[in-house]
Amino acid sequence: MSKKLLCLIFFILTIYFCSKTHSQEQQEKQSLAHILRDVEEKYNVKFSFETKTIEEIFISPLYPELSLQQAITQLQLVTKLNFKVLNDRFIAITPNNTLDVQNSIQLLEEVVVTNYLTKGLSKTNNGTIEADKKAFEILPGLIEPDVLQIVQNLPGIVSVDERISNINVRGGTNDQNLILYEGIRMYQSGHFFGLISAFNPYLSEGITISKNGTSAKFGNAVSSTIAIQNSDELSLKSSSGIGGNMLSVDGFTKLKLTKKTELQLALRRSFTDVLVSKTYDVYFDRIFRDSEFNTDNNSQLALNERFLFYDINAKFLYNIDNTTKLRVNFLNMYNDLDYKQVYITSENDLQETNSNLKQVSFGTSINYSKLLKPGLNLSSQIYYSNYDLDAKNNNITSNQTLEQENIVEDYGLRIDISNAVNKSLNVNVGYQFNEVGVTDFEDVTNPNFISLKKEIIRTHAIFGEVERYSKSKNTHVRFGARISYFDKLQELFIEPRFAFNQKLSEYFRLEVLGELKSQSISQVIDLQQDFLGVEKRRWQLANDTNNPLIKSQQISAGLSYNQNNLLISFEGYYKNVSNISAQSQGFQNQFQFSNDIGSYTIKGLDFLINKRINNFSTWLSYSFSKNNYHFENLYNGNAFPNTIDLQHVVNTSLTYSMGNFKIGFGINWHSGRPYTEPSITQDQSNFNIEYDTPNNSNLPSYFRTDISAIYNFKLSKGIKANIGASVWNIFNQTNIINRYYSLDEDGSVIKIDNRSLKITPNFSFRLNF
Repeated sequence: MSKKLLCLIFFILTIYFCSKTHSQEQQEKQSLAHILRDVEEKYNVKFSFETKTIEEIFISPLYPELSLQQAITQLQLVTKLNFKVLNDRFIAITPNNTLDVQNSIQLLEEVVVTNYLTKGLSKTNNGTIEADKKAFEILPGLIEPDVLQIVQNLPGIVSVDERISNINVRGGTNDQNLILYEGIRMYQSGHFFGLISAFNPYLSEGITISKNGTSAKFGNAVSSTIAIQNSDELSLKSSSGIGGNMLSVDGFTKLKLTKKTELQLALRRSFTDVLVSKTYDVYFDRIFRDSEFNTDNNSQLALNERFLFYDINAKFLYNIDNTTKLRVNFLNMYNDLDYKQVYITSENDLQETNSNLKQVSFGTSINYSKLLKPGLNLSSQIYYSNYDLDAKNNNITSNQTLEQENIVEDYGLRIDISNAVNKSLNVNVGYQFNEVGVTDFEDVTNPNFISLKKEIIRTHAIFGEVERYSKSKNTHVRFGARISYFDKLQELFIEPRFAFNQKLSEYFRLEVLGELKSQSISQVIDLQQDFLGVEKRRWQLANDTNNPLIKSQQISAGLSYNQNNLLISFEGYYKNVSNISAQSQGFQNQFQFSNDIGSYTIKGLDFLINKRINNFSTWLSYSFSKNNYHFENLYNGNAFPNTIDLQHVVNTSLTYSMGNFKIGFGINWHSGRPYTEPSITQDQSNFNIEYDTPNNSNLPSYFRTDISAIYNFKLSKGIKANIGASVWNIFNQTNIINRYYSLDEDGSVIKIDNRSLKITPNFSFRLNF
């Protein structure tokens, strides 16, 4: 075992024993959120509240022998909050100085599974999974609530190459996911070219994930929907925080300006351009190991790189009156890589070249909501999203300069009205307009070539859905449809969606979900070496020739058992996605330069068992799937395995919390992804590799073990602190995540293996005040 690993394990143990000395103080008072969760589990009820209402409240634990009514009375006296019992299941919590508009919320979304995997994750009766960052505790390998790392612990969600920017949900490619930040569609999701989430974890508070049965509000993506929200309620008082890890430093503030206004601001910046850490070295090696940085060139004498990233998030909240809200959002994400190469020319002169890669996203939105009357709410939003990927590559060997740029501009408008007819019925209708433009620019010297293309698609969509509970609350149904018209394609597409949840008995539930969806924008790869071989994918709009509108259909059915903190669930699904382009699949075999249209079909099963015992929580998830392509003009029209077909995926973890100390240990395993081997015999005269049957082989299985620990403590009056440590891939397992082949100068076939992250330590320290 390495000295670094021993030191880190010693540090984690030190955190634990330090926490023991503070345990008595922490047992005296607990957060109201923690106590409410205990009451929910004990009495089988659900509290409805805004996070801001309770997050600053700490009280003594309740006596265990209290009845539910006695517990509510005690909570109301101690917290000075309003506890309104709506029925035998729901209890609403509001501040004393808040206008009582619960009459306007007749239908409440019900959480059917609390503490799904870990505290802070919940599953609702419409099939979505929600993450509350305030209640979130710990997941193995994570010391910060990174939203896009959290979702990869859910069954059916995995990244085949460990990149956050390449999350695959039930066999779908990353570009088929709809990622919304405060309603703004995002076309970039990662820093460090995909290894770190680009969304600041300390301002984002809520995440909603939908794998199927998506609400009719959301469109233009055929796989999952991931919606990220910041706090939407005014804080009781101002608060701030600063911190950092081994890659970046950050700070945030929630500044209460007046009784009706608040400004939320978060900034994060890497220090990797001035200080190099062990974590940076591992990340850099993972991303650039097989890019142009490591091309063999005997004339190259030196290479120096400079890399940095930053993000800025801001939100302005204005409560115009008790029934009207205005929200303004802004975000900016930035990645910048510069590197210099020094060569010796044939005349023995030194020559220096500079290359650059930038990835920038900007987004803003304005949201307005109005409670027209009890039960009737109007909301509207306008937003703008911009993504720019820009690269300049100087190639000294060919005396060539290549400039590439891919720009996406997205303008959006949405208006919807929600009407809670009664306690059992809710109706929602709305209209959405989007204009998306994509620009591709390429400038090559020697030979001189310039290309500039811009395409625009305008989409009009109307949507509506009805949500209903039975009188017993045992049955929940949501049915809706989205009708979209794509003007450039002159195509109208109707997308029905439904979610059905039935309580079969005290502990068993049945869930059936289904949807039809469409998508007019996707990512393609022209050449594997585009954008320095680091960000090879570029966005492209659908057209009526070689890139049609992508369409999908999916249905799933699941059964769950939940009793005494034991959850067991099975879910089977069928998913078909048609009109996909071969260029969007990242083929590195005989189909690398093919431009055919086809489909993929995936059939799978997700299984989860989760048990909580006092302060321990452990789970085991297993996913089985079979994912096949079908292209009419590839492989004689026969089916062959999908490039991201992971037939078996296993995730098992154990977390422990005691007071302010939390530790998590987890194991991730999955079968190897498919790849194509070259034929045994090669004709070296044609300078092309001759391949065997497509995706006929599988890489070795992937295995990774992670650990993390966090300790929260009070530094002084009004100042809280936490320290965290983690190790990704404790045993430094060498995992091959991709394999392809190339030709050397002699025409011989050489094998190239992309390897996963090596052992990756990280450390964080934060102050909140």
